[in-house]
Amino acid sequence: MPEPVKKAVSAFTKKPKTQEAGEGSSVVFEAETEKPDAKVKWQCNTKDIASGNKYVIAADGNKHSLTIQAITKEDANVYAVIAGGSKVKFELKVVSNPEAPVEVPTDGPKESSRQPEPSPAPPAAQDAPPTEDGQLPDTRQDLTGLFTEKPKSGEVTVGENITFVAKVNAESLLKKPTVKWFKGKWMDLASKSGKHLQLKESFDRNTKVHTFEMHVIEAKPNFAGGYRCEVSSRDKFDSCNFELTVHEACAVEGFDIRAAFRRTSTDGKDDSGELDFSTLLKKRDSFLKPSNRAVQMSTEPDVDVWDILRSAPPSEYQKIAFQYGITDLRGMLKRLKKMKKEEKKSAAFLKKLDPAYQVTKGHKIKLAIEVANADAEVKWLKNGQEFHPTGSKYIFESVGNMRYLTINNCSLADDAAYCCVVGDEKCTTELFVKEPPILIVKNLEDQMVMKGERVELECEVSEEGANVKWEKDGVELTRDESFKYRFKKDGCKHILIINEASKEDCGHYKVKTNGGESMAELLVQEKQLEVYQSIADLTVKAKDQAVFKCEVSDENVKGTWYKNGVEVKSDARVNITHIGRIHKLTIDDVKPEDEGDYTFVPDGHAFNLSAKLNFMEVKIDYVPRQDPPKIHLDCMSCTTESTIIVVAGNKLRLDVPITGDPAPTVVWTKGEKVISEGDSRVHVETSKGHCIFTIEGAERQDEGIYSVVVRNPAGEDTADINVKVVDVPDPPQNLKILSVGEDSCVAQWDPPSFDGGQPIIGYVLERKKTRSYRWMRLNFDPYPDTTYEAKRMIEGMAYEMRVYAVNSIGMSRHSPASQPFVPVAPTSAPIGLCVDDINDTSISLKWRRPEKIGAAELEGYGVEYCKEGTDEWIPAIKGLTERTSLTIKDLNTGDKLQFRVRAYNMAGPSAPITLGQFVTIREIMQRPKIWLPRSLRQTLIRKVGETVNLVIPFQGKPRPKVTWSKDGEPLAATFANVRNSELDTILFIRNTDRKHSGKYDLQVQIENVEDSASVMLQVVDLPGPPEALKIMDIWGFNVALEWKPPKDNGNCEIIGYAIQKADKKTMEWYTVYDQYRRTNCVVSDLIMGNEYVFRVYSMNLVGLSQEPCNTKDSAYIQKSGIDYKHPGHKEHDFSEAPKFTHPLVNRSVIAGYNATLSCSVRGIPKPKVTWYKNKMDISNEAKYRMLSKQGVLTLEIRKPCLFDGGVYTCKAVNASGEDVVECKLEVRPQIVKEEKKDEKK
Repeated sequence: MPEPVKKAVSAFTKKPKTQEAGEGSSVVFEAETEKPDAKVKWQCNTKDIASGNKYVIAADGNKHSLTIQAITKEDANVYAVIAGGSKVKFELKVVSNPEAPVEVPTDGPKESSRQPEPSPAPPAAQDAPPTEDGQLPDTRQDLTGLFTEKPKSGEVTVGENITFVAKVNAESLLKKPTVKWFKGKWMDLASKSGKHLQLKESFDRNTKVHTFEMHVIEAKPNFAGGYRCEVSSRDKFDSCNFELTVHEACAVEGFDIRAAFRRTSTDGKDDSGELDFSTLLKKRDSFLKPSNRAVQMSTEPDVDVWDILRSAPPSEYQKIAFQYGITDLRGMLKRLKKMKKEEKKSAAFLKKLDPAYQVTKGHKIKLAIEVANADAEVKWLKNGQEFHPTGSKYIFESVGNMRYLTINNCSLADDAAYCCVVGDEKCTTELFVKEPPILIVKNLEDQMVMKGERVELECEVSEEGANVKWEKDGVELTRDESFKYRFKKDGCKHILIINEASKEDCGHYKVKTNGGESMAELLVQEKQLEVYQSIADLTVKAKDQAVFKCEVSDENVKGTWYKNGVEVKSDARVNITHIGRIHKLTIDDVKPEDEGDYTFVPDGHAFNLSAKLNFMEVKIDYVPRQDPPKIHLDCMSCTTESTIIVVAGNKLRLDVPITGDPAPTVVWTKGEKVISEGDSRVHVETSKGHCIFTIEGAERQDEGIYSVVVRNPAGEDTADINVKVVDVPDPPQNLKILSVGEDSCVAQWDPPSFDGGQPIIGYVLERKKTRSYRWMRLNFDPYPDTTYEAKRMIEGMAYEMRVYAVNSIGMSRHSPASQPFVPVAPTSAPIGLCVDDINDTSISLKWRRPEKIGAAELEGYGVEYCKEGTDEWIPAIKGLTERTSLTIKDLNTGDKLQFRVRAYNMAGPSAPITLGQFVTIREIMQRPKIWLPRSLRQTLIRKVGETVNLVIPFQGKPRPKVTWSKDGEPLAATFANVRNSELDTILFIRNTDRKHSGKYDLQVQIENVEDSASVMLQVVDLPGPPEALKIMDIWGFNVALEWKPPKDNGNCEIIGYAIQKADKKTMEWYTVYDQYRRTNCVVSDLIMGNEYVFRVYSMNLVGLSQEPCNTKDSAYIQKSGIDYKHPGHKEHDFSEAPKFTHPLVNRSVIAGYNATLSCSVRGIPKPKVTWYKNKMDISNEAKYRMLSKQGVLTLEIRKPCLFDGGVYTCKAVNASGEDVVECKLEVRPQIVKEEKKDEKK
């Protein structure tokens, strides 16, 4: 349903009230406005009042008054005062000046007849409590069914007027209700309208209430009797009965009761005919009325008629009523029936139980009664069964005359009917146990898992054993056959388990209780194998060991080693191991042929790790003694300018070959510091032919140039080695949120101060809810920029974010978390902006709330205007307004202005809504209004070739602009003729064709004030012939026929078919069936030995089709005497292809109300049914609900919107075949513009 409009604040601080005044007197109505300069208008029956001799209008600041002088009965009307957008209605009731009453003694008889009722009082008067005895019994009926106010019985004097009112609430009705007034059982009063009877109806757009009135003018005696009001709307119906009593005018002279007993004679004799008792009762009742001028005196003692009736037998009721002047016998019997049902005073109970009690689950309640006898014993019953005190659950107490029942720790089992029995009397009550709302004390948390992993979403509620409902993206989850979802309860904990998560399981999961809900997001990522340690190039000497080692993220991943593209197999020297996440290839006793490229390929992943094995061959040449020392860096594949890179935390070991004779001494230095041998973290070792430099757990300060010097008596040699230590970068800096959206945000940060010695590859971001402890990664591949838009957030939920920097070494520590932020989007633009009123210096605008508000509260609306020829938008008011209407004052007459309105919330302004064109500031003398004739409010049906002449009157000054369109397109002059005048417009089509069918829209416009109306035209024609007429079977004297409906139905429903037969000998056609509605039939009573042909005509509202559909074959009726052949016992094949026996029907529905599409299908085995919208499968859409019962298929569309219109298809498939049926669904918007305009009238 549409969202309710926010109630406007009244412009009045004091409102005028309904008053009563006598004829000839004066009355003053007063009102006070909030603003002293408010413009106030007074109206009488929706027409403006001007100050003059009759009416005096005064204003003093914010005080306004209306004085009505020399009041007459014609002044009894509905008045209104208008200020700004507020309108207050009130009434003036005129009473006749009473005649001087005749003095009546105080001991006169108590009047038992009912006083005459005036015309129906305003609603405030109708709510008054009923009067005491002596008035007509209360015959009001409960407001059930469609009526919100039923017409009440009334009394009137001959010659006076009376009005009966019925009201119907149309909020729940799809169609305007129809009301009929009857007198007696069958007399429809609609045909009796005229001088003495008028039927009126009105509709209040604010309250959605239809008011129906029946005015009886100058009542006559024969108007008396029973009346009935019936209201109906589609499949809903309600009725109400009421009485009208007509009293004769009072006579000045005395009343001759004997005249009433004169016999009614048709032959002029006084002693013939029947006694007219009804005339006697009417005259007697009219005579006894105290409001008459002559009052009959009586000295009879005061008696209570109702006491006499209570004790009298029913056979005496009519006699007693006649004796005491009671004319409303029906009302008397109703009241007497109610009086007899009054409960007698109990002898056992002084105070009984209340009808019902309510207690919250887990609390206690105490029921109390008071008995007349303090020694009386009581029994307590629960649902009719006696129960006794049990521990602390039920406690019985007796204190004096009081008896108490206490129920502790109430549970749902205590919700029952309780009864207290004392002797033969009992009193009963109902106890309702209210279950407290189940609260969620621990919310769901967002999760991110890898594909195939197990997921557990856990929440905790406030009470054990509570029922919860799980939803995914708004669709309720159930335990399906595949056991995809499992629901687990552990005390107050509720767990949703998803086995082997897949990409389809991504989404928002929600858990609901009757006291709250919690939502979390689940992200499922494909498993990506990460390399924690890659294999490195090796340089080894002969007989040494070579070890290639790598580490990956998944310990279950296996792999294969290759050498120069050939798989490596384990043998005596080669050992391949896989322990956890580490894969090793070990080669013992390295030989020259082991040199080459080695590759590790993980199974199931499209990448590999490669490294090279270098074989170092040591050549020993003969050197003379006293060989100078030499550092052989070239054997390590590096030179003096080479840089050795080591990852922080890893071990660096440099084995530098040296030669020299005698053995040289080795000195390692870094700058001026000499590195000595020892067990420190940085140390050196010297052995024969080698000097080894080692750094255990390299750190950033170990970076620099290291020098090695070798000396012997023959000389010395020096080499520099540059060691570079690389590490993960520092965390990013200055993380901040630039902007937020409905479900997204934009974050920005600065690069880290230190990149770890390697270029920054990218960044990884994480987010979490403020109240959660679980961080969710937003990207797996490094993001290269320093600005990132995060999406898939929940609007209104508080989040935090943090960032990691990534280089080739690894990932940094995370940055400090950002400030909490809430994703919020601006509202959508307001809708329905239009001009409500305009004059020479001001304009009144109105609009409706945005369709989408979002999680943030709506703060107000900003209104701006722009003059023609400029681009500057000027605020119409300072700040914002909370109302959906605004009057802009102090404008210049004649200016052309454009106006726009924007909605504001904490996220800022929405997109603006702008008027369709510039508005000229000048007063419109008369608003445009279309008076659409009643006959055009329903679909107008015409046959092809007939003439259409639509005359539609309208009003408006100055002369409005009239525009016709068909199906949203402007109406071409060659398509239809249009003639416009100042008072009406005529649409004329000389020869209609089927292309003229459709919706014709009429619009009258003055500036930006407009009114519109629609007319539906349906042009119908003869249908086409049926199709595919076949003879399906022939047996005995019968022939079975079957055919298909015609392709062309003539633009209206096919109402039946005409089936005819003909003997091939005579070819004279005879009608077998007429207006036959099915598409198959059996023709019986055929003559043996004859050959027949058949034909079928289709029929619609216009008539029969011009051409029939004939059978291609003939049917020959075999003669008897043929030998009977016993049929074989062949098993019958019951399989049948799907066939729709009742197709889908095109429908037109109103947006916001549930709609259903139905059809029926037949097929064996039971076909599988699939629904499509615009050829798209909608089986898994939450908006649609598919039902199937006994072959009847129903598609329920929940609260359709305009986008749900289209072509819907139902497809049924089984092993024998398939069948398809489709229809068009039109979703019409709710028309509220016209209703808004009527509110101002």
